[in-house]
Amino acid sequence: MRSDGLPALFASRLDDGDPGLVRPKRGWRARMWRFTRWFLLTGIVLAVALTAASFGYNLSANGPAPRPPGLLMANGGGFDTRYREWGTTGTPIVLVPGAFETADTFAALGPVLGTDHRVFAIDLTGTGYSAPSPTYSTSRMAGQLLAFLAAKGLTGANAPVLVGHSSGAGVVGLAAVTGGARAVRGVVFLDGDATPLSGPGLLGWVLIDPYRTSLLRLALSQDWLIKDLYNAQCGPLCPPLSAAGVRTWRLPLQQPGFAGELTYTLRYGIPSMTSAQFTALHALPVAKLVIYGADDPQMSPADEATTADRIGAPSPVSVPGRHLTMISSPRQVASALGSVLARGEQSHE
Repeated sequence: MRSDGLPALFASRLDDGDPGLVRPKRGWRARMWRFTRWFLLTGIVLAVALTAASFGYNLSANGPAPRPPGLLMANGGGFDTRYREWGTTGTPIVLVPGAFETADTFAALGPVLGTDHRVFAIDLTGTGYSAPSPTYSTSRMAGQLLAFLAAKGLTGANAPVLVGHSSGAGVVGLAAVTGGARAVRGVVFLDGDATPLSGPGLLGWVLIDPYRTSLLRLALSQDWLIKDLYNAQCGPLCPPLSAAGVRTWRLPLQQPGFAGELTYTLRYGIPSMTSAQFTALHALPVAKLVIYGADDPQMSPADEATTADRIGAPSPVSVPGRHLTMISSPRQVASALGSVLARGEQSHE
């Protein structure tokens, strides 16, 4: 009891509202520590909740992705490479896809070329239906390509023209340098320049499982996202994606190995060539050509001219379209390839 007759408990509550009573204020260090402690505790709770939700989502979506029936596979050099083929006679041509692409990306170009040539298109390891084979470096993928050529007997007099689309240009360029004229009849960069993208990011190191898997699965489940990316890269000259078309793009990216390949790319960049490798390609006595889309947002005419000069090719050839010219303009691409095929024949006579 206080002298005024009030119990101490009630008196303290009344005193809280008394402006005449002055209490010491909490210092800024104490307030900062309280805020920091609250922030850390909230962050830990959120991290635990997000991790648990991510694990739960991944478990619910777990299970092997389906594979189309009747896939063609070539085994050799430690690689199981999925491929497609068109045509039975003529100069061999091997089509190599870029990032997020597979042999199916050449479904429009392959039959056009196949009327006069033996045409093959492959899935690079880590993307599509080829067996995963880390480390997903440019040299590893070039090794896969050379192993495929050997497995199919495409060497010496049967050496093919290699066509690399987008980042696939780095793969065919390095394969040509490594294998030499015996392995390659010609090299074509299609919508690509084989140079690295600036600054492979911290994202590849920060984005770890289970969050990486959850984000990838969520992205691939969105039809609208796949269609928007396709439309942006392909442009108005390309046919719209049907439900079957969306599935054709989605399924290869749901196969084992793609998450690892994506992480490698985020950390180290897309397949590309070094200055020394460009010098070696320039000196290689095989036919070369650069083809690009006239409205490609990723590659300007000046970029393509520089690329042609860098690899020792004649002036680049422009065809209608954006970054997926093998879909938007297959006949124009096939026509442009005619010159390098003719020069390739002469170099192998």
